[in-house]
Amino acid sequence: MGGFMGLVCIGQANVGIIEKWGRFTKIAEPGLHFVNPCFGEWVAGTLSTRLQYLDVRVETKTKDNVFVQLFCSIQYRVVKQDADDAFYELQNPQEQIQAYVFDVVRANVPKMNLDELFEQKGDVAKVVLEELEKAMGSYGYNIQQILVVDIVPDASVRRAMNEINAAQRLQLASVFRGEADKILQVKKAEGDAEAKYLAGVGVARQRQAITDGLRENVLEFSHKVPGTSSKDVMDLVMITQYFDTIKDVGASSKNTTVFIPHGPGHVRDVSEQIRNGLMQASSVSQDLL
Repeated sequence: MGGFMGLVCIGQANVGIIEKWGRFTKIAEPGLHFVNPCFGEWVAGTLSTRLQYLDVRVETKTKDNVFVQLFCSIQYRVVKQDADDAFYELQNPQEQIQAYVFDVVRANVPKMNLDELFEQKGDVAKVVLEELEKAMGSYGYNIQQILVVDIVPDASVRRAMNEINAAQRLQLASVFRGEADKILQVKKAEGDAEAKYLAGVGVARQRQAITDGLRENVLEFSHKVPGTSSKDVMDLVMITQYFDTIKDVGASSKNTTVFIPHGPGHVRDVSEQIRNGLMQASSVSQDLL
């Protein structure tokens, strides 16, 4: 499109800059336009009004002396009414936008720690957007949006952060594992205590039942067999239990050899020992009373 054309077509989403004798005269909207080269009119150039993207990588340092790289995505477009400013004022708008982003980011990020930067990256983007809008607005550009899409610390810092995070998670896992083991041990101790208590109750009830049974046997035998004393009945009961014990030992399935002295004399000795033990226990109880 130059001064030798009479009819000029401006494409959709574009604007044309019309000059006359080298001086700007008007902005041509999309469509067909007539320019008269004889009167010095011609199309000096066109600008796209589409939304454009610019990715900027900024390397800077945080307040805690960590070097990071910020990846920013800027969306901008030419303001149609100010297209002449955009055409004449800036030769390379992308370099200008990038320079402003560098300046604003490097002025604000050093005020933050690394953790604050990750948490407040939206605030950084907002500050950059405000500064760019003021700076680029005078050149006919509108900044639509700025996104801080990524923050990449130095590789050594990333490794250290991962190690710290892993150590914290291992420490937390150890605490939970210790609490779980503690709960298991407490429950096991409670179960053992309950089992021992129930076993003690069972043994006490068993001994009570044996005592009641022996008493009933002594009384019944004494009434049914005249002339027998309680001592005779107890001797008979203990001898019976002695033989039952020998029978149970012999019927055991375990391969264990048990040597037990056996014979009439030994049976009598066992009986006397048990009786003497009971008498001593009874005398001790009387003394205590």
